Amino acid sequence: MAILHSAPKFASNDGLMETLSAVMGANLISAEEQHSELIFTIKRDGIEDVLRTLRDDHQYQQLMEIAGVDYPERDERFEVVYMLLSVTKNHRLMVKLTASEDTPVPTVTTLWPNAGWLEREVFDLYGVLFDGNTDLRRILTDYGFEGHPFRKDFPLTGYTELRYSEEDKRVVYEPVELAQDLRQFDFTSPWEGAEYVLPGDEKAEAADVDKPKTTESTKQTGAGPKADKKAAKPSGDAK
Repeated sequence: MAILHSAPKFASNDGLMETLSAVMGANLISAEEQHSELIFTIKRDGIEDVLRTLRDDHQYQQLMEIAGVDYPERDERFEVVYMLLSVTKNHRLMVKLTASEDTPVPTVTTLWPNAGWLEREVFDLYGVLFDGNTDLRRILTDYGFEGHPFRKDFPLTGYTELRYSEEDKRVVYEPVELAQDLRQFDFTSPWEGAEYVLPGDEKAEAADVDKPKTTESTKQTGAGPKADKKAAKPSGDAK
């Protein structure tokens, strides 16, 4: 017996871009479709109104994720991406905006409680501020951590390292110190003419390249009348 579900297995984008663009109105900057997904770029100050309309009037009930992207060459270097899911339509939607280090993004914790955790993650990793989030603390790094690890200009080694001190019986922070042998690498390949002798090279004898090998007689090559006579015999008799 077939069981019918209200949500289709695959939701269509037909006509949806035009419909949602119209309800976003002046808050909409651009709309596009990539990889069968609709992506709307909106004005930063209109994010709460747009997401409320999508939730209440167009059945995008769930906020699945808030992600950050860093483009250091842009004036507003960060993008904040909101990923919505309509359970009834079985359809996903992406809404994004741009921000800089000193342009706070309005919080959407007024719409979805889980946004508090997601906004804290974007703040922790990228440094984006969310205006109205009353608990904007670090969530993945430690409270004393300096910088934001997902920025593309963040040093790979960080600024400080932490360890448990048996002497102090607590976790202590210290400046990052890399061993000297980890800082110096010799990428010169011995096959490309290294200027030093590798261990074991002293055992090898260099070929006399200045004296080319030549063959002065047929005896050195094995050629001659005897070889020609043998080659002319049928294969069964060539012994």
